[in-house]
Amino acid sequence: MSVQFRNNVHVTGSGPATMVFVHGFGCDQTMWRHLAPAFAGRYRVVLYDLTGSGRSDWSAYDRTKYASLHGHVTDLLEVLDACAAGPTVVVGHSVGASIGLLAAVAAPRRFVAQVLVGPSPCYVNDGDYVGGFNPEDIAGLLDAMEANFLEWSRKMAPAIMGAPNQPDLGAELTRSFCRNDPAIAKHFARVTFQADIRADVARCTVPALILQCSDDLIVPREVGEWLHRHLAHSTLCVIDNVGHCPHVSAPTASSDAIETFLARALR
Repeated sequence: MSVQFRNNVHVTGSGPATMVFVHGFGCDQTMWRHLAPAFAGRYRVVLYDLTGSGRSDWSAYDRTKYASLHGHVTDLLEVLDACAAGPTVVVGHSVGASIGLLAAVAAPRRFVAQVLVGPSPCYVNDGDYVGGFNPEDIAGLLDAMEANFLEWSRKMAPAIMGAPNQPDLGAELTRSFCRNDPAIAKHFARVTFQADIRADVARCTVPALILQCSDDLIVPREVGEWLHRHLAHSTLCVIDNVGHCPHVSAPTASSDAIETFLARALR
């Protein structure tokens, strides 16, 4: 099976460097449609679906391989082997940001910069670390998903999107969640919300932009501040926006922040 087929890879644009976009849980590459075109004039833009999501080959979803985020890291590096040209900027949203960061740790020479959109190295509060959820909150979230994934999606997706003045975006995210295979989505959710990559953050040397919303139900401001303190060569940018998906609900502010960061990081 080709990587391009497995991950429904699409390549647009041209340039001496590659920009690869990694979507978050419950989403697919279409969530980048407002942001990716802004860079296609100067970069080779690579869009793909995580295995088990979107229009990827769901039959390739191996629960053993994807029992941790490292299975998706391997896929990302394989996508780049097949499709990238020159140095790479990885742009990841939510758990996609974690996948991108882990890839940068595994192959630092491959990446010149990373953009972490709504990132969280750990969703669970732990001592002085504020992740946003207590262990029982995560357990309840996963139990609700197990009981009725579609109903959970209909309730949670609009809240995750936020964007109270753009209700159509919440409906769009709901449809995206509901298009996924419930069994795969529930497995991926456990991997996502129980992941803890804090120990990997200090090992990452690739310059990073931490792009966060001012009001995010999933990732509180403290998470971005923790990342900024512990991630070398990082820049923290907080966008005045409600929700967890600024690349969808505030694409202009997001692209402006990325442009400003890359102008400094790549000079």
